[in-house]
Amino acid sequence: MDSEIPVRPGLGDVVVGVDGSPSAHTAALWAAIEADRRGRTLRLVHAADTDRRAYWTDAETMQAVREAGRDLLSGTARAVHERCPDLPVTKELSRREAVSGLREAAGDRGTIVVGSRGLGGFSALMLGSVGLGVAARAEVPVIVVRGGDERPETGSVTAAVHDATDLDWLQLAAAEADARKAALRIVSVWNVLTHVGSVATMLDDLDGIARRRVREVKTLADRVRALHPQLIVGQHVETGTSTPGILIEASRRTDLLVMGRSRRQLGTGPSLGRVAHTLIHHAHCPVEIIPSGFATRDEGP
Repeated sequence: MDSEIPVRPGLGDVVVGVDGSPSAHTAALWAAIEADRRGRTLRLVHAADTDRRAYWTDAETMQAVREAGRDLLSGTARAVHERCPDLPVTKELSRREAVSGLREAAGDRGTIVVGSRGLGGFSALMLGSVGLGVAARAEVPVIVVRGGDERPETGSVTAAVHDATDLDWLQLAAAEADARKAALRIVSVWNVLTHVGSVATMLDDLDGIARRRVREVKTLADRVRALHPQLIVGQHVETGTSTPGILIEASRRTDLLVMGRSRRQLGTGPSLGRVAHTLIHHAHCPVEIIPSGFATRDEGP
């Protein structure tokens, strides 16, 4: 690690959830490298959920749960130290359940990292209870680590954009690319099926919409280039009938796929859109979800 790493605006401490699963262990090691690149602290969090368990669990079992959690945190910290010896690391045994514990540890500026699978016989569903809950409800960026340690780096970060309103979180995607000394690739998917049955039914209208999308993406890329002249920034508009499918394929050729999350409600609480939901289950690389408005918050002194 360099003797002095610049702290990049918008990239806060990295908070990672550990639960003893192989996926969480992989996420912790990935998060360590991420924190190292940022010049930030890595915060290891194990959510023991003791506040809720106390209602039906005896004191002896509760003590065993706490000791197991501390052992897990210590073991993970040792593995992190082997990977990043100079990285500052903290350990937290949270009394809350996983989603609340991670959100609390991240505060206003941290980034939460979770694995793509959890413990238990229904491991394929565990992302729904923790990863999806964090990604949908957190007010800070969330990274779901997908792909293995052996995956070679591509030297690129991909930002999946829709329109000009994505400029705010694109600043964080640019900071992520800068931390990696990687190129930033801005991708927008123009899905013709989106306009079927709408007022834009004529071919000429659809062609005009496509040209406007290309201009909008170029404008976004030019703004990022002006703000981050040290970065290599490319832009591309993909045409197809499946936005998630195109982005999943793009994830094969990048180190991190970044996208924004608009504020939306489904039923009793916030939810992810269809594209984000599909990507964090099927992408070939880690996926970062940045909530609307996060990048424009005042960071304070």
